[in-house]
Amino acid sequence: MTKITLLLFVFSCLATSLFAQEILPGISVKNLGGKIIVSWRNEYNKPVTTINIQRSYDSLKNYTTIGSVLNPQNRENGYADATPPYNKMYYRVFVAFEGGSYLLTTPARPVKDTSAANVATVRFPWQTDPNADPGIQVPPTAVNNYPSKWVYTARDNNVVLYLPNAATKKYNAVFFDELDHKLFELTNLKEEYLIIEKVNFFRSGWYRFELFESGQLVEKNKFFIPKDGKITNDTEKKPVNR
Repeated sequence: MTKITLLLFVFSCLATSLFAQEILPGISVKNLGGKIIVSWRNEYNKPVTTINIQRSYDSLKNYTTIGSVLNPQNRENGYADATPPYNKMYYRVFVAFEGGSYLLTTPARPVKDTSAANVATVRFPWQTDPNADPGIQVPPTAVNNYPSKWVYTARDNNVVLYLPNAATKKYNAVFFDELDHKLFELTNLKEEYLIIEKVNFFRSGWYRFELFESGQLVEKNKFFIPKDGKITNDTEKKPVNR
């Protein structure tokens, strides 16, 4: 076996190991050099409208939504928790379907992946930004191709604003509908966590926001508000080819 062939074989094996993903409602949770990678494959026939990633120190309660995916229908998908407060936290995924039903995946703790500890060029299938740090969904800055960590939809379909150090900064947020019509603006925000009730957005669907700090654009992104529903039963969560 030539050297080039050997290198290709090793990289192929590495990529296969890294990208191996559980099929929803199963998830893969890996510790890759201190960054927690939550990933999955979507083989549901029923359209998926929202996927939120949640974490907790406890396997049963006190979960916090840390982000969501912009394209929940993607066959291969995932999320990178770049700065976890503890590398053995529990992770789960909230999945909402068209029509309002939803489910929660079984909580899982990260498994350390040493196969790629020294590989700096690993890129995951769901990453689309060619300038992003491989394997990491970077914190939101300006125009963002990744799920927002600052504005996202909670489990109750209300919208959460997370504004770090809000007491000492001047945050403004502007919200638009999917046709880019301005809905409303929130100014001089001083609370670190704010909840915007879903009734302010009139109906389910995609919405866009722009977040400013002292007049400077911090992030431009979007989020999805699903229809109200209930936890899906076993007959509603049948993935194909299982």
